[in-house]
Amino acid sequence: NQPVQVNFPRASLVPVLKIPNIASGPDDDAVGVYLRFSGDLLGQMMLVIPTEKAPELVDLLLGSPKGTTQTLGSLERSALGELANLCGSYFLNAIANALGRGGFRPSPPVVVVDMVAAILDIIVATLGAGNEEAWVMAAHFSDSTRSVDADFWVIPDLSQLDALLPEGVQT
Repeated sequence: NQPVQVNFPRASLVPVLKIPNIASGPDDDAVGVYLRFSGDLLGQMMLVIPTEKAPELVDLLLGSPKGTTQTLGSLERSALGELANLCGSYFLNAIANALGRGGFRPSPPVVVVDMVAAILDIIVATLGAGNEEAWVMAAHFSDSTRSVDADFWVIPDLSQLDALLPEGVQT
């Protein structure tokens, strides 16, 4: 019964294989929520939350007191999946508006719990040629009394991006 705000205070373009060192550490456990997107542009997105912060984020989303969530059951995973879906949809809508295009569609979210490097392997395994960089954004979720930080990764299929940009603009 209270709003949850999200801010993206920092964004940078990062070589894909350096993401684990920037996000935390490659061997650190994390919860990743993976989405592909299709339509006028193809790509992948992932919301990555440190494992110890994921229950806090669920409590924030569900309006529960801090410490209520002890495990990530189906309800908790669904809440994190919907959060990633909302963040991804917001990002895709912003790109569509900036390019004057539409038709970007995220896939249903998939929640995984693993080491950061293993979560990144999901993305690397499906990268197309030339996809060597990702947008890495710090995500800050908060209500009036608490906050949780996470990372949001976006890896577009760069082979299609040039065709979408207005004339005279190149990647």
